[in-house]
Parts: sequence; structure tokens; C-alpha cells
Amino acid sequence: MAEAYIIDAVRTPRGIGKQGKGALAHMHPQHLAATCLTAIKDRNDLDTSTVDDVIWSVSTQDGMQAGDLGRMAALDAGYDVTSSGTTLDRFCGGGITSVALAAAQVMSGMEDCVVAGGTEMMSLTAQMTKDKMAAGLKPPMMGSHNERLMRSHPQSHQGVCGDAIATIEGFTREELDEVGYRSQQRAAKAIAEGRFDKSVVPVKDDEGNVVLDKEEYPRPQTTREGLAELEPAFAKIANVPLDKSGTTFAGLVNAKYPDVEIKHFHHAGNSSGVVDGAAAVLVASKDYAQNHGLKPRARIVATANMGDDPTLMLNAPVPAAKKVLAKAGLTTDDIDLFEINEAFAVVAAKFVKDLGLDWDKVNVNGGSIALGHPIGATGSILIGTMVDELERQNKRYGLVTMCAAGGMAPAIIVERVDDFVD
Repeated sequence: MAEAYIIDAVRTPRGIGKQGKGALAHMHPQHLAATCLTAIKDRNDLDTSTVDDVIWSVSTQDGMQAGDLGRMAALDAGYDVTSSGTTLDRFCGGGITSVALAAAQVMSGMEDCVVAGGTEMMSLTAQMTKDKMAAGLKPPMMGSHNERLMRSHPQSHQGVCGDAIATIEGFTREELDEVGYRSQQRAAKAIAEGRFDKSVVPVKDDEGNVVLDKEEYPRPQTTREGLAELEPAFAKIANVPLDKSGTTFAGLVNAKYPDVEIKHFHHAGNSSGVVDGAAAVLVASKDYAQNHGLKPRARIVATANMGDDPTLMLNAPVPAAKKVLAKAGLTTDDIDLFEINEAFAVVAAKFVKDLGLDWDKVNVNGGSIALGHPIGATGSILIGTMVDELERQNKRYGLVTMCAAGGMAPAIIVERVDDFVD
């Protein structure tokens, strides 16, 4: 089987995902995607007529984020019309999946050059959700067509699931707040030292004016004392009736776990930030790269997908990591760095605890608590961050994984390389 190599990875800065507040909130999501695709093209002098496909991830494919963003953004970025494009949805995990599918196409020999990535403008999705709720429309998983599924696999609000897992696992509020504090401190150090500079490309408007060229979400002034004062974010919505039957988010968890009295620990300071952003990763075969004068930065060693209990929703990263390690013939001791998306503090805390990891190897530049989580893009961002950090530390193996709605987790292992593997 052929090898698949990461040639380059870029991303936008992440803007605060609120209408009227975030620097990117007035942009079109296609523009953010095209920004990354243009950077990949220009940085690598890429002949886009040789790009076999653009595989893109968008979770909320509605409104301006609908209509095969992968193809439309490629055209917007000036790619040759022969360069095809598709868009996928694996909720939060789509940004890893887009890269994994690109790798699979290259490794199978079906394609030689694929650009993978993702976009999410949470400023748009948040507003769309509010508008739909105001119009009396239920969330997709709560619609009448899903009543049978919800009876067999009740699926609650992600934040309530996070609190339920923390309750079951016995984590304390202080332990989870420490995850949030650590994320902010590490992100602040990484930004100050320019660790993201290699991958971050500025977002410009159509006139060429810079709209955003640095991270907008981090709060480096965060203190442990300040985190301790924040009210839990999901205590109120957990018990609000969702329909005439009186079903609540807490009730959906208790339908499967009746003995769990959910304690509420998560808040804005130990949960992922709501942001806008995009990322792209250039994946190519050895022959393609050599024929086009491209130098590899990393080799994609293995990928895996894993499902777990959809009711608790957020617990699949640990089994996904074990699965991808087995595929690669590696152990946790072989992995130099881990990236586990900080959807909620408990996800990272449980990952570290269950795999017996040292925090010195996990999310060393902070995570989504400090930097934000543009759902469909985050996986691709983390892969780029991993490649950058493996190069900075001169390390070999990195593992990236993240939880996704529906109780899923994709995972990927990459190996830093200085040249092609024979």
C-alpha cells in the first residue's frame, strides 16, 4: 500500500463566534475556507489542475454553510475547475475524518493529491439554532421522526452529557477547572512564543484588508479563583421541559442511567469556546510530491473510527485511541504528543486518566477551552498543530482524537518525517 504524506497545513485565526462581536462573524464561511485553500495553493506553488479532490468538513450544513462548501470554496480560491470537491459531516470529528479520507484515497492509489479540511462559523450556527427554536422547531435529534431512535438511544445536550460523565467518573469541580486554567496558560505561552505562526494565515476581505490575523478568543488573564466563581452553564437547561411530555435533557440521560444524579461542573471557563474558523491540510503520495518538488512534513501512520454510548456521547476518544494504536502497532509509550479536543474539560481529563498519560505530553499548546472549537474545522486544526509541534520539539509520533455527537470519535496517528519513507 502506498504512503500518504502531509505536505502542508494551514488555518485561519479563530474569531469569537458571536454576531456583532467576532471579527469574522460578518464573513461568509466560503471565504474562510477559500482563505485556507488559497494559502495551501500559494505556499506550495500548487498546480490545482492536479488536485484530485477537496474533501471538506462542515457540521451544520445549513444556510450559508450549505451547498457543498468544499467545491464552492475551491472555485472561490481559484482552483482549476477539474479539481473536484465534496463536503462531509461527522459532527465535531469531521475535520479529522476529512484528512483520514484523503489519506485513504492516496494510500489506495485511487488519487495522488487531495486537500482536506473544514470550516465552521459558530456565529452563524448559533443564530440559526436560536431562530429555529424561536420558530418552534426542535433540534434534529428531538424531531418526531427520531422518537423511535430516542427511545433506544436517548441523546442529550453535550454539556449535560459532560456533567453526567464527570459525575459518574467522580471528577471534582476543581479538577475540571484546572484543565481550563492549564489550557489558557499553555495557549498564552504558545502564542507569545509564536508556536502557531507557521500555520496561521490572516483572513482578508475582498479589498485585501486584514480582518483577523491573530487568535481572538483566548483569555490569558484567567485565574483559578476566577474560574471557581463561574456559575455552571448547564444546570438550568438540564431540567427545562423540551416538549409537552415533559422530557428534559437530564431526563434523557436518566432514561438510560436512572441512578445518576447529575452534578453540574462545566461552565464557560472549562468548556470549549464558541468561535469561527477554517483549516486545510495538503495530503499527497510520494510520487506526486517528488514529481512536483514538494517536501513531506509528516506521514499518516494510521486512522480509525470508533463508536460508543450515544447517551453519554463524549466517551469514544479513549477506545478510538486504543484502536488506532493497535492499527499502527504502537503503544501510548511510543506516542510523543497527544491532542485530545477539549470539548469539555472532562473529555480531556478522562482521556488522560484512562490512558495513564502525563499532561506534559497532552495538549501542550492549550486546546479548545482557550482557543475555541469551530466544530467542522477543529480536527484539521489539531492535525496541523500536531505537525508543527512535532517539528518544534523534534519528536516522532503524534496522536489526535476528539469526541463527536452521536457517541463517536475519529483518531489519527502521524509521524514527523524529514524525507519520504522507503
